Amino acid sequence: MMIHLLDDIPLDFMALDRGALGKLAPYVKKAGYKRPLIAADRNTYEAAGRTVEAELGRAGCAASLCLLQPGSTGDCIADEKGLVELLLAVTPGKTDCLLAVGSGTIHDIVRFASSKTGIPFLSVPTAPSVDGFTSKGAPLIIRGVKQTVSAAAPKALFADLDVLTRAPQELVAAGFGDMLGKFTSLFDWKFSSLTGGESYDDKAARITEEALQACVAHAAEIGRRTELGIRVLMSALIESGAAMLLFGQSHPASGAEHHLSHYWEMAYLERGRKALLHGAKVGVACAEISQLYHDAVDRAQYPVREPEQLLRHGAQVREWLAAVPAAPEIRRLLELAGGPSTRAELGVDDELFADSLREAHKLRDRRTLLRALNEA
Repeated sequence: MMIHLLDDIPLDFMALDRGALGKLAPYVKKAGYKRPLIAADRNTYEAAGRTVEAELGRAGCAASLCLLQPGSTGDCIADEKGLVELLLAVTPGKTDCLLAVGSGTIHDIVRFASSKTGIPFLSVPTAPSVDGFTSKGAPLIIRGVKQTVSAAAPKALFADLDVLTRAPQELVAAGFGDMLGKFTSLFDWKFSSLTGGESYDDKAARITEEALQACVAHAAEIGRRTELGIRVLMSALIESGAAMLLFGQSHPASGAEHHLSHYWEMAYLERGRKALLHGAKVGVACAEISQLYHDAVDRAQYPVREPEQLLRHGAQVREWLAAVPAAPEIRRLLELAGGPSTRAELGVDDELFADSLREAHKLRDRRTLLRALNEA
């Protein structure tokens, strides 16, 4: 599978292959960066950060390291503490490049810092776990509330298959779950465009759809963490991020399934529970949203009453929803990739789930079918 190298994507360089880390130091040197700052946590430093630091040193760069510390639950979080921790490590007038060595959280912290300081950043994924590597949106927890802010895209990306194929299976499965969420996000995007007048872009939708279908076709290889499976998954995640960057917002990759995921994350933080992997939540939430949507559209089972949008556009909505697999098929694919497939596996109890179905649509101003069902 080839990556779509889109003219619209302002990346100077992209490498997805074995040995891609070896291309980073020459790129940094050629770009004229002399004092890069590496952002990593303990795990990602061992996975790739130590190698990056050594390679930069051999290239004559005075690299510094910000080892982001975990919170009380043992996880690094893209919240006020994590943001300030990195910003304090920046030396004004001297730090000339930021390196995000990690997966989603570290990239969100770095892209926010990059946007606020004007210092460019480079992406070094250590696991194929999320689709936000090349996007400009940074999902942050601010005062306990999940919100996505516009930030910065990387100048270059170095995805080393030698590193990515060694990532824990739960992270690989999370990336697959994040991609499966595109089934419902693409449906919600069409629905919101038709019923709420939200902007829609055929090219961004097509890129996302092709990336999704490639993952589905290679689910077994992804579950076995073969080189082909990881290459396909990482390519798809990059393409999904590129589609968001092309469109300028997260609509191609984020619908009601993400709203449920964000709601569960906020609840876990409030309860002091260990965070769930983003893609693991998204994959399970996709199955639940598929069940809700098919119940409503195919079987006339509504939380309240039939929404006016379905009365007016039922035929078109049914046609679009036919492309969204039923919940059992989504769960089968999640299992094939080696990830959780049910709320019980995540520890999302019935009360939290019911609350999220009623309230999660309020987290974003999107005209999803979930919102229509709740506001009927």
